[in-house]
Amino acid sequence: MGDDPEQLLRHTYAVFNARDVDAVLAVMHPDVDWPNAIDGGRLHGHDAVRAYWHGQFAEIDPRVDPVGFRRLDDGRVAVDVHQTVRSLDGEPISEGDVVHVYSFRDGLVTRMDIEDAGPA
Repeated sequence: MGDDPEQLLRHTYAVFNARDVDAVLAVMHPDVDWPNAIDGGRLHGHDAVRAYWHGQFAEIDPRVDPVGFRRLDDGRVAVDVHQTVRSLDGEPISEGDVVHVYSFRDGLVTRMDIEDAGPA
């Protein structure tokens, strides 16, 4: 990750939005701990995250755009994200702001949590 997690995460959001799952997984630790935003709970490891996203993309068309980055006191990185979810035929399902909080080890994402963005 070096000293610029923002650059790494901007790239990660871009390849996620392009549906390049392998490129997203390339920045994740093999034992990554990832939230299951649809069914709740947590996913562990590349295979589980890959299957989750392939299933998600078969049902909905999510787009996540980072709008702000900040390093937290504990070393994690919080990303303010604007999220738009559409049906596969382009109909809006939801739109709003969330915060993604990332933990890193050895330059790779080890965990991501989703938090409410709070009042606008």
